[in-house]
Amino acid sequence: MGNATIESVLETALYADDLDAAEAFYGGILGLQKISRGGNRHVFYRCGPGVLLIFNGQETIKPHEPGALPVPPHGTKGQGHVCFRIDNDEIEAMAERLKAAGVDIEADFHWPNGGRSIYFRDPAGNSLECAEPRIWGL
Repeated sequence: MGNATIESVLETALYADDLDAAEAFYGGILGLQKISRGGNRHVFYRCGPGVLLIFNGQETIKPHEPGALPVPPHGTKGQGHVCFRIDNDEIEAMAERLKAAGVDIEADFHWPNGGRSIYFRDPAGNSLECAEPRIWGL
């Protein structure tokens, strides 16, 4: 048996009941490139080398339709968290963009190692963070 090494996170998911609001937020305010939208079930975004999946949890708990991709039912309840990687010189610009859109910055934190994070919420209440990679020594 060979060794298997996980290289990175390919995709991550958050859940939102209102995909229209999620689409306006992630595509409009954050400026992520939309890959696709599947009705009221999901909207997917390119995020650097990975993908951000926004699912309507009420739809993803349903079994897949005959002939659809055989993805098992899944979902969660409550708010999640994602941290977006951003360069230090871009954090202030993102904070200003969020403020201009009426999004509250819940915390603006300078970590002991010198890295900075800003925390805010999407329309579904998910906790989002933009941070320099050096907060994790990257």
